[in-house]
Amino acid sequence: MLKAEQCVLVLVDVQGKLAQVVHQSDVLIEKLATLITAAELFEIPILWLEQLPDKLGTTTPRLQELLSPKQQPITKAHFSAWQAEDFRESLIKHDRKQILITGIETHICVYQTCRDLLDNDFCVHIVSDGVSSRTLENKQLGIDMMTQYGALLTNCESLLFELQHQAQGERFKQLLKMIK
Repeated sequence: MLKAEQCVLVLVDVQGKLAQVVHQSDVLIEKLATLITAAELFEIPILWLEQLPDKLGTTTPRLQELLSPKQQPITKAHFSAWQAEDFRESLIKHDRKQILITGIETHICVYQTCRDLLDNDFCVHIVSDGVSSRTLENKQLGIDMMTQYGALLTNCESLLFELQHQAQGERFKQLLKMIK
């Protein structure tokens, strides 16, 4: 079972023009906005990544508005976030082993980040409606490759209720408002 105190939300490269052309872009961005808001509610750290933002553009404005008041993105040049020293240092600092992975593109940057995290003894949970690629086929291929390597599959709503554990309390009421 997921435990909020063991989780980190990783947001991979939802930026520039690519963020607008991936499969079901609008749905993806709304799910990610929900996950960012929920992560704050559960006090889950967020590691926000951008691939060469000077060339590819910055994080999509809707998500940047939610993230930027509290933190800055981690810039990377490799497809895998694991290759970025700032990313590794942040993971070590947080000392949490359950990774909730989201972002684009599922079959490239999300996949390679997931593989490296699994190789370094993290438990990775792919948020299926929090990842995308330019085509549905590539999104599915990326999910298949990650699960075959040992990642676990979830979705936004299942994840939130698993973290909540019970159908009562103020946080539960806030979660209900988020998913409706």
